[in-house]
Amino acid sequence: MHEPTVGRRRRALNPRQSELLAAVRQAGALSIEALAQRFGVTLQTVRRDVRQLEQLGLLARFHGGVRTPVSTVENLAYTQRQTPNAAAKEAIARTVARDVPPGCSLMINLGTTTEAVARALVNHRGLRVITNNLNVAAILADNPDCEVVIAGGVVRARDRGIVGEVTIDFLRQFRVDIALIGISGIEADGTLRDYDVREVRVARTIIEHARQVWLCADHSKFGRPAMVEVGHIGELTRVYTDRAPPAPFDAMLREADVACVVAAAG
Repeated sequence: MHEPTVGRRRRALNPRQSELLAAVRQAGALSIEALAQRFGVTLQTVRRDVRQLEQLGLLARFHGGVRTPVSTVENLAYTQRQTPNAAAKEAIARTVARDVPPGCSLMINLGTTTEAVARALVNHRGLRVITNNLNVAAILADNPDCEVVIAGGVVRARDRGIVGEVTIDFLRQFRVDIALIGISGIEADGTLRDYDVREVRVARTIIEHARQVWLCADHSKFGRPAMVEVGHIGELTRVYTDRAPPAPFDAMLREADVACVVAAAG
């Protein structure tokens, strides 16, 4: 009788590898250097462990780091995306809200991070917000000093996002001060990516109709693959994240003159 594959995988791991796997799963992504410091071993030892975990399909490597393996064609369910890195998303949201001036116009797209930003904006004054996210609209509707404009289109039941040609046509009427966007992944070549082509087309329209584009992305998005191209990191004005981006993203942001704002925890 053949032994189950999962059982073989688990028994193949030594205690350090098991702890390393748990650490990456909890964080979503970690650099090789951070893992070496955490476990008090050399970079070569971490790379050897990571290679074995990757061969078992438990982790995926990117330049300078390692992350949990994800599909390039399908995102996690909305309810699954609400919990991971929640503290990081809240820190990013507070920092973004601090920098949003009163009396400006915004476009806000889909995502749990942009919804966190909306919650952080509930006391801002004089905002005009255009969104294709019903969750964002519901959050900001509680702010009596904020005008909320909802794009028309098809409502997705899974996350209350609004997409489609009607949505794109509606958004093309406006040009706002700031687009606040979330993203599923940033590839090592600087490509911004997401999963749903309809969602991507709306996000592309939002980027094209804003004077500034602020990306809100926690550390797990760097090096994470997804199928559909939204744009490039060089099109951004600012990136808000919770940790300093690893190589090659740090150099890429500097070369493109994109401001990187690292949110403080707590």
